[in-house]
Amino acid sequence: MFLRPLLSGLAALALLAAATAVRASSEASLAPGAHHAVINDVRLWYRVAGREEGTPVVFLHGGPGQGSQTFARYAGPALEPRLRMVYLDQRGSGRSERPWNDAYSLELLVDDLEQLRQAWGVERISLIGHSFGTILALEYAAAHPERVERLALVAAAPDLPAAMDLQCLRLERLEPETYLRAVEARPDGSRARCNPFAAGRAFIDGAMFPEPATQRLVDESDAVDGLRNTGQIGQALFGAGGLMDYRFDRHARLTMPVLVIAGLADFQTVVEPQRDLVHDLPDARIVEYPGRGHFMFVEEPARFAADVAEFLGR
Repeated sequence: MFLRPLLSGLAALALLAAATAVRASSEASLAPGAHHAVINDVRLWYRVAGREEGTPVVFLHGGPGQGSQTFARYAGPALEPRLRMVYLDQRGSGRSERPWNDAYSLELLVDDLEQLRQAWGVERISLIGHSFGTILALEYAAAHPERVERLALVAAAPDLPAAMDLQCLRLERLEPETYLRAVEARPDGSRARCNPFAAGRAFIDGAMFPEPATQRLVDESDAVDGLRNTGQIGQALFGAGGLMDYRFDRHARLTMPVLVIAGLADFQTVVEPQRDLVHDLPDARIVEYPGRGHFMFVEEPARFAADVAEFLGR
């Protein structure tokens, strides 16, 4: 899920890039089960499931702040027999700690993952990123290409201004008056023609979910055990513009095989920038799901797991 919690306060907070000392607990483990590890002074939660050998496959959820529980519930049962899965809740998300000092930045999230890899004592990991998690996956892979075996990007967001422009065109066609308000709500200096998140939750939800039943399943699963997205990390990263102009530009660094999976009925992370990403990468391919939205692993879990497991399990 990408940026839903920001709709009520997108410009409320400035991006905080706080530097913290690296501190990893000695308890970091890849044994099956749930674990906590203190990384960069934040207690992170993750769960290991599936095969007990092979390259760890780390899932990076969206939101920001959604948590890993929905992906683990719907995609996990079919992935785990073939892969060594690690479901990580990023700082400020799911069962992981909310930093008392609001220490959130893309650089910190990348370093959290690298410090975890080192604490696990493995040379390489594979990544599955969903929505905002694809930004984190892209940046980690570009920073540490020698540490990534394979990279799967689901509902990818490699070029936010381009994606938002396409959302704005759709909003202009469907709701002309709302579009004009979204133009006025565009952050100063933004590359995008409007701020589509100013259109309201109904428009954003309609862009992500072709079927309302899928939204109900996702909302129900996201809220299990009270793990709702507070929006704190999203406002810190994207507030006052922040990462709204994010555009990945280090394509040559991604020398590992890359798989992109896109839903053709997903108008939140639209397919065109994802096709451009694949075109610009050294070793990438795209699989497109007609009629599927932002959560294709909920809509079509068997096909999704087969595609991902076949790619990552080679």
